Amino acid sequence: MAGMDIDGDVDESARRVQVRFVTKLKPPFKAPNTSIAIPSNLTRFGLSSIVNNLLKAGKDEWNTEPFDFLIDGELVRMSLEEFLLAKGISAEKILEIEYIKAVAPRKQEEPSLHDDWVSAVDGSNSKFILTGCYDGCGRIWKAAGSCTHQLEGHTGAITSVCVVKPRVAQSGADQIVATASKDRTLRLWKFDADESSDQLKRIRAFKILHGHNASVQSVAANPAGDMVCSGSWDCQIALWQASGSDTGDVVSVKKRKKDAKEEDPQLEEEAKSTLVGHTQCVSSVVWPQDETMYSASWDHSIRRWDVEMGKDSLNMYCDKVINCLDVGGEGYALIAAGGSDPILRIWDPRKPGTSAPVYQFSSHSSWISACKWHEKSWFHLVSASYDGKVMLWDLRTAWPLAVIDTHNDKVLCADWWKGESVVSGGADSKLCISSDVCDL
Repeated sequence: MAGMDIDGDVDESARRVQVRFVTKLKPPFKAPNTSIAIPSNLTRFGLSSIVNNLLKAGKDEWNTEPFDFLIDGELVRMSLEEFLLAKGISAEKILEIEYIKAVAPRKQEEPSLHDDWVSAVDGSNSKFILTGCYDGCGRIWKAAGSCTHQLEGHTGAITSVCVVKPRVAQSGADQIVATASKDRTLRLWKFDADESSDQLKRIRAFKILHGHNASVQSVAANPAGDMVCSGSWDCQIALWQASGSDTGDVVSVKKRKKDAKEEDPQLEEEAKSTLVGHTQCVSSVVWPQDETMYSASWDHSIRRWDVEMGKDSLNMYCDKVINCLDVGGEGYALIAAGGSDPILRIWDPRKPGTSAPVYQFSSHSSWISACKWHEKSWFHLVSASYDGKVMLWDLRTAWPLAVIDTHNDKVLCADWWKGESVVSGGADSKLCISSDVCDL
């Protein structure tokens, strides 16, 4: 096939390499399948310019799109020549370069202000964002600046929140969320996510979960949506019934009259079971499969639990205090965790010698407070840190894809929302939404 020669604003002395750009993207993002000669000193920005020129040829209108580039499955984060040299790839043959849409937020929404530190966020439901705050209140946000519900009742700071997602599809009226607090309790709340009102609706929990004898640090729901688990400073993990059924003891609460109507009594319930093994604060719990949950602790360990047996089937020592944990990636089997240093570590427990991380990312400059896998991508995750930054990562390169610098204090929590936005909260009392991240 006859090759084309591409000139650009480059050093005349740069040698040229023959390349062919390929992609899995659908039209109109498919470039001609022709080999072309390009300067070897181009970086991804120069490569992106060439691909955009190829794509807009013959088109009346073309909006320039930022691209990333893969060679042999690894993202290019240096000049083409440096990359080929580092990887020992010959430039004598036609080089196949795959291009993908660059992953980075293109828009920052106006921050949503809270009355105190935003300590927890859950974006797993596309209809709303759930936040937890040091003022003891949970909040439901339909969009930036639009708070529809305030969850009132905790007497201490909220440390963790989660959306309970039943396997059977429910209407917006049946949404259940859970909150964990320094007041040693968890609470379950029910509200209508489809309700439209210009006025903030204040709601009380329908169930209070008692049993921990220290601050509750983390809460997670199982995929079936009928149980939640919690990790606490008392070193224990507790399992609780999460359904809205009328079980448990009615709390003796003095009923307050509000709008001439008496409030419904609240239910109080104890844990169904507890998992014991950690020797310090259980800082993070995740429950990716009904039969398997994971926990991380300040005792430097990560454990995988067989829920039915009540025993751990994996116990990894990390050598660091661990603040956050998530499970995802290929086969939903990779464990990501961060803690008392700036390094985000990822393990693959399917491989022998699982004590050694398979990936380590070290661009943060302070403790890592949160990490979360993208629900639909094997490669992408987000992290947050006390350095005030949120970073987007791709397993195919050691450098962050994007650094979100919208907070002006410690970032305490982060999550994905709708698959195309990153939500984060911090000690600046803001919920920030970084939106229009390309489809992964």
